[in-house]
Parts: sequence; C-alpha cells; structure tokens
Amino acid sequence: MTWTKHIHADPTLVGGKPIVRGTRLAVDFILGLLAEGWSREQLRANYPQLSDEALRAVFAYAAEVLHDQTLLSVRPGAA
Repeated sequence: MTWTKHIHADPTLVGGKPIVRGTRLAVDFILGLLAEGWSREQLRANYPQLSDEALRAVFAYAAEVLHDQTLLSVRPGAA
C-alpha cells in the first residue's frame, strides 16, 4: 500500500501534522481513536470522508514512520 496518495502534511493545516488528504483528520487522531477501541464502522459513521483505502494508508504511514525507530521500554507509572 502506498500511503503518499492519501496522507499529506501542510504547515498551514492542523499545525503541519500528517493528515488524510482532503480532510483535517490527523493520522495521530485516527490512531488514537482506534487505540481507544473505535471500530472501522464507528470511524466511517462519524467520519464518512474516511475511506477504507485512506484508513489503510494511515496504517501504512505509521508502519513506515516507526520502521526504523527504536522504542524505549516504558514502565507503567514511570515519568
């Protein structure tokens, strides 16, 4: 999946965060909703402009961004 057709960043929109092209839906916002337990159906019902292909692009973008990242171990309650 090529995310570049669906994910866009513009310094004048949403503080320059990556968003779904043609919307103001930031990638981190969508991922946050999914992390809270939202289903694809809930996303589509609340944000009908979010196509299945755009949603897959959100995942592809996140996977590519995180691919070469080193994640630090986090302990619950650690500051």
